[in-house]
Amino acid sequence: MAADKGARAVVRRLTVLYDARCSLCAFLRDWLVRQPQLVPLELVPAGSDEARRRHPDLDHASTFDEITVVGDAGQVYRGGAAWIVTLWALREHRGLAHRLSTPAGVRLAKGAALAAAKWRGAQSSGAWPGGAQWSAAQSSRAQWGGRAYRRGDGWSYDPSRGWTYNAPGCESGSCATQ
Repeated sequence: MAADKGARAVVRRLTVLYDARCSLCAFLRDWLVRQPQLVPLELVPAGSDEARRRHPDLDHASTFDEITVVGDAGQVYRGGAAWIVTLWALREHRGLAHRLSTPAGVRLAKGAALAAAKWRGAQSSGAWPGGAQWSAAQSSRAQWGGRAYRRGDGWSYDPSRGWTYNAPGCESGSCATQ
């Protein structure tokens, strides 16, 4: 796992900086807290006074752009490497972290980090892949693993029923599919 500095230092504690305004980040924070840890994880809101006090030399604006994990000896992990080192700290996921630290695994971890960033961006802007839009009211109610939502192309998701498709209606009554 590559770090910005101090790659050979022993890691005894990790600080995970997460976006407290992001429902996905809060969900993952809650999940991490419940996991048995081989290396203690301290979860601190990105950009908070606490984060700035602990890590005054860190570019705190960038911690909102991608997951950032800081080791106790000053190691800084971002993106895919941050996901890997966080999994490495967990008893039940250390093996997965070792598999993800291979060249193929690093690409997968980077993809996961990019997917999470895309999800976060869509959540905050109200836009979803395929051009679908959420209303401001839907965005304010959205929570990870939570409520149903509807896309403009006819697809909708409800956690209790899964994905369903309802073809958009034809106002003129002369749809090409009829």
